[in-house]
Order: sequence, then structure tokens, then C-alpha cells
Amino acid sequence: MKALTVVPGQAGSARLDDVDDPPEEHGPVVVETLAIGVCGTDAEIVSGAYGWAPPGRDRLTLGHESLGRVQSAPQGSGLAVGDLVVGIVRRPDPVPCSACAVGQWDMCRNGEYTERGIKSIDGYCSERYRIEAEYAVKVDPKLGELGVLLEPASVVAKAWDQVYSVGGRQGGWEPKTALVTGAGPIGLLAALIGVQRGLEVHVLDQVKEGAKPKLVSELGATYHTGAVKDAACRPDVVIECTGVGQLVFDVMDDVAPGGVVCLTGVSSGGRQLGVDAGSLNRTMVLENEAVVGSVNANRRHYQLGADALAAAERDWLSGLITRKVPLERWADALTRQPDDVKVVIEVGG
Repeated sequence: MKALTVVPGQAGSARLDDVDDPPEEHGPVVVETLAIGVCGTDAEIVSGAYGWAPPGRDRLTLGHESLGRVQSAPQGSGLAVGDLVVGIVRRPDPVPCSACAVGQWDMCRNGEYTERGIKSIDGYCSERYRIEAEYAVKVDPKLGELGVLLEPASVVAKAWDQVYSVGGRQGGWEPKTALVTGAGPIGLLAALIGVQRGLEVHVLDQVKEGAKPKLVSELGATYHTGAVKDAACRPDVVIECTGVGQLVFDVMDDVAPGGVVCLTGVSSGGRQLGVDAGSLNRTMVLENEAVVGSVNANRRHYQLGADALAAAERDWLSGLITRKVPLERWADALTRQPDDVKVVIEVGG
């Protein structure tokens, strides 16, 4: 079968390979891959920035945002032939740590977790894969191909879950306004969940026209360009999706008293910024503000993400997928174009 593979740490090594059928140790459920979403993580792995091959191997099969159709599943698994499923990315560490031991492998404390398509386990960008039933999440069949958005939706579902958990330390906390920085797939899905929760949502991004402002407007949120202070007047919640260092400090400085800033973007190192740390610290302490980092997701968050997608307007979700590329032209999917929101590699079906 065909699979997109790479030698982690080696730029220019990605290629479409003929590989063996998926090994039985990956799980008893056999899935035909329909589509793979592409994100910055994939581009970084292909560039040689990071990634880990399975033990004893040089090459890693890429793909962690998936959509597939069940070809076979054992009785009692909760899955049936024809079900649309998305594979969960992370697996708990073998120790396990205290978080992994209770099913919260997204909060792994010792770093010994593995991740399909990223760290030490083959991903989903092959014509078929095997998976354990507990790591396959069923998608509402009405979503069809839009189910490929579930993995990024799970990430922001966790972010919102963290926001309400932290904000809930205040009795009767009822946020009214939210600012989302970044209008990529993560930002737009974060805005979707904010609107579904009944908040007044503002989205800040750089582009002034095209798909992103249109999608925000259709969602019933407000789109902004420019500075944080001009986008929303001290929001109760900030979901930061860019990882831009200056923007991170700007939103921390502008959140409302008792507000929560959730960081989902990963910043690159090596850049120093001038920050009035004393003033920022004073404000955050005296106004009971909180900053929390959030990454990855566990099964509960995948289910929350699936519920959010099922409740969304299908036409709006369709607008997030701006390009579809066949598997044999996979390299085109990794070459970013100006109007891209979410690019999808079509594998089968």
C-alpha cells in the first residue's frame, strides 16, 4: 500500500512509499484512510525540525489529522464496518505517569508519551491503518469529509475546557466576551466553540480580505486587524492561537480582571522582547488573572470536538477546507498558499 513517509530530522526526505500492510500490534480495527489534514506540525517534520521514527526504523509515516472508514472491527468494540472514524493522536507513556494512568495522556508529566505521525508511532497517511478501538472516535456520518476537522477541533475543545476549569475557581464566573488571536483552523474552530457557548467573540488576524474575514462574519463573530487593544475591550477570555511572542504578552496585558488567557500556539525561541514585567505581574496578581497553556487532547476532548462539529452549520465548516490535494501530489499540500485555511490530502474513498 502507499504511505507518505519521512526520515525525521532529515530535510528533503519525505516521499510516497510502498509499505507493508499495517502490523497487527497497532490494533484490531482496520481502517481505510479517506483524508489527512495538513498543519504546521507536518510541515516542520518534513523540514527536518523534529519528529521521531518508530523504534528500530529510519522512516516515520506522517499524518496525525485523519478521517477514515472502518473496514473491519471485532465484536464488542463499539465500531462497525462503514463507520467514519478519526484516530486519536497521543498514546500514554508506559510507566504510566499519574496523568496517563487516569486517561489524561494529553497532560503527560514525564514526556514518555508517543504520538501517531509525530513521535515513535506511524501516522495515518497510508491507504490503510490499524488502531485500538479505544483510540478511534466515531464521527457523525452527516459530516462526511468534514470529519477530518475533528483533530484540530479536539485541541480547541480542550482549550475551552481548560478555560472554564481555571475560570471556575471564581464562584459564579460567567464570561461574556472572548478574543481569539489567529484565524487559522485552530483560531476559527476556537471562535466556533466560543459562539456556541454564547460568548461575544472577536477574532484578530493580519489578513484584511478573503476567506478568513468572511468565515468570521458568517459565524456571527467580529473580525479585527491591528492591535490587541483595538480588537476587544479587555475580554474575559483570550484563546491565543499564533504563538507570536509579542502578541502573547499583549493579550496577557489586556485581559479583563479575573480573566483567563489560554495559550495554544507554540512560540519559536531565540527572540528577545522588551516587556514591563513588573507592571504585568502587578496587574495579574491584583486582578486575579490567569494564564494556562494547552496542547493535545484526550478522548473526552475528541468527543467534545465531535459534538461541536455536529452542531455547526455544514456550509460554514466546508469553508474551512480551502484546498484538497490527491495523495500523489502530497507536496502541493505542504506548500502554503495565501488563501489557505485548512488543506487536506485525499487518500481514498
